[in-house]
Amino acid sequence: MKKYFVLAIALTLGFSVVAQKKELKTADKELDKGNFEKAAVALDAAEALLGSMDDKYKSQYYLLRSVFYLNNGEPDFNTIKKSMEALKLATAPAQEQGVKNQIQNLKAHLVNKGTSLLQSEDYKTSSDYFESAYKLVPNDTVYLFYAASTAVNAKLYDRSLAMYEELRSLGYTGVEQNYLATNKETQVEELFGSKVLRDLSVKSKSHINPRDETTKSKFPEIIKNIALIYVQNGENEKALQAMAVARAESPDDLNLLLTEANVYYTMGDTPKFKELLEVAIQKDPMNPELQYNLGVISSETDDYEGSKKYYLKAIELKPDYINAYINLSALILGQEESILDEMNSLGSSAADDRKYDELKAKRNQLYLDAIPYLENAFGIDPSNYQAARTLANIYSAVGDSDKYKEYKAISDTLEPK
Repeated sequence: MKKYFVLAIALTLGFSVVAQKKELKTADKELDKGNFEKAAVALDAAEALLGSMDDKYKSQYYLLRSVFYLNNGEPDFNTIKKSMEALKLATAPAQEQGVKNQIQNLKAHLVNKGTSLLQSEDYKTSSDYFESAYKLVPNDTVYLFYAASTAVNAKLYDRSLAMYEELRSLGYTGVEQNYLATNKETQVEELFGSKVLRDLSVKSKSHINPRDETTKSKFPEIIKNIALIYVQNGENEKALQAMAVARAESPDDLNLLLTEANVYYTMGDTPKFKELLEVAIQKDPMNPELQYNLGVISSETDDYEGSKKYYLKAIELKPDYINAYINLSALILGQEESILDEMNSLGSSAADDRKYDELKAKRNQLYLDAIPYLENAFGIDPSNYQAARTLANIYSAVGDSDKYKEYKAISDTLEPK
């Protein structure tokens, strides 16, 4: 009787193993064919037998379930999370290659979906997908960077800050080595996935002019965003501490210097902002943007001569710098207000009349001084309504009716911006 009982149990266990293998085999087969309804039936049947499965078959079940979640129709984010959770339980050595393949498939889906959502400006969900790609493959730190950046666009600052802080703790720079060569037929430079592929293409003579390129570090951008989020949250000291750490690591990094300057500007500390910009100019004296920004700041602090000097230097370095021309003309015309105030304060004596004529001539000279810069700006951008309109007004004021009519006619055809 005892022997019969043991045999019965053995037969039952044997039947269970056969059933498990059958359902898993069926699920695998139907998934390969794309028959997801039949695959679901087989997976549900296998799930009912999970309690008696050994680790190998459980691992196979979870791998197949992960594949099912990913490929059954157009999965939403919750379904993708289920696929990832199932894949974590596929741990048997027998499924090692299958797991690797599924990780790559999941990563491709997460990245592609995150990118498409970015293009449609659904930044919050895009960030979710990129963050999941990073969690799936932690070595691919770039996806955490994308997740943090898109969280900023979604105005999820605290979430973004946590990601940026993690990137900083990991020492992430995002620096990559690119391998490029020019397609001989199209004359377009192309990026290759590896040096070997690039060199093979050059060797086969389909490509020419091979070159290597090291991308810029994303570390300054990370620190900048950390600092700006702290400023956004009213935590100015933390913002400056973040900058201090970064500057200590890279004291010659111009981008970090400019980031620190921008933090001070955001905080409303204009003198410190100007001081750091002047340091930046010493490091990069041929940068017209720096000269222009110092011109703006000098103007805001009523430093007329300093502002004019910086705008002129920006124009010298970049002759088509339209904003520098516009701002320089505005700087000159901005002197008119004090002249008008003085004119209006005069009385009717002979001395006042003489003073009035002097001030009128001085105001007229301001107009004449501003004209060349406005005409340069309009020459660079003939669609600039404001430049044309201002020129018409100035020529009217100085009594040049022909020029007034010319620019008045032009401005009437343009749309105000």
